[in-house]
Amino acid sequence: PFLRLLEAQLQDERREHKQEAEALKNKIVAMKEELEKQQEAFLQTLQLPPETQVEFGLQQEITRLTNENLDLKELLEKLEKNEKKLKKQLKIYMKKVQDFEAFQTMVPVEEKQEKRNMQVAVQRKEKDFQGMLEFNNEDEPLLIQNLIT
Repeated sequence: PFLRLLEAQLQDERREHKQEAEALKNKIVAMKEELEKQQEAFLQTLQLPPETQVEFGLQQEITRLTNENLDLKELLEKLEKNEKKLKKQLKIYMKKVQDFEAFQTMVPVEEKQEKRNMQVAVQRKEKDFQGMLEFNNEDEPLLIQNLIT
């Protein structure tokens, strides 16, 4: 169950990454279109008088830099938010792994108790149930022993 949960979460992360990559590809296409528009505007400004060309060029550059700056700020905020989210998830996963490792070290002690409890439970419930029985492969020798006794 723990590994399935991690697999599902990994698949979610992959799906999110794929969506982000697609968004970036779309952004590249939009930037190419913007570049084409700028090239057309530049060709038009070449036909204007020299003083007007300089003024128009400066206005275009200021506009472009402002837009680029805003886009970069937005991207930075998005990346910072994603970084915080990933750090939070990493802490959660590290805690789960530590808990799982701690559980694994405790299992041998609990198995002995479960064997005793299982014997009692099998003896009590043996008369109540008929049909299929679900068990772990590692419990097979214990189950056979209980059936024999």
